Amino acid sequence: MESITWLAEHFIGMFNEGGKTFVGFVTGIIPTLVVLLTAFYALTALIGEERVHGAARWAGSYGITRYSLLPLLSVFFLTNPMAYTFGVFLEEKHKPAFYDAAVSFVHPSTGLFPHTNPGELFVWLGVAAGITKLQEANDPSLTFTVTKLATVYFIVGLVVITLKGLVTERITAILARRQGVEL
Repeated sequence: MESITWLAEHFIGMFNEGGKTFVGFVTGIIPTLVVLLTAFYALTALIGEERVHGAARWAGSYGITRYSLLPLLSVFFLTNPMAYTFGVFLEEKHKPAFYDAAVSFVHPSTGLFPHTNPGELFVWLGVAAGITKLQEANDPSLTFTVTKLATVYFIVGLVVITLKGLVTERITAILARRQGVEL
């Protein structure tokens, strides 16, 4: 009988904890995300959609910017999963590498810009909660803040997506040549 009581208490306890987390989101991150999305849509409207598209076309013209700046702009302005549509500004031979770079950048950008990938926000919030707990405990081994980690993660993400894009572009060219596909 005790095991059934224990199971029932813990079963409902799991949903109670989920409810507390949900309330935390409703009073914390969800309003922030709504305001961020509204601000970025307003910014896009103020800048003008044609100018944003022009910047995307320019960024897609050069190898380094094609796999650093273009994914950054696409993820920042369009968010996941719409970010991949910026590939429309590229030649066919560059699209696989752009997709590889853009899909690899949606998570590193979430720490600084949570609107970019709300679907994976829970991962970043878990990491941030762990760091915050260490900060509150005055753990001497903690030498950084959540913001510093998010910034470093963002910068490393930019470097990695640039390298991945350039390597993927080269691999795509090699495979196309082997299969006799003209790019």
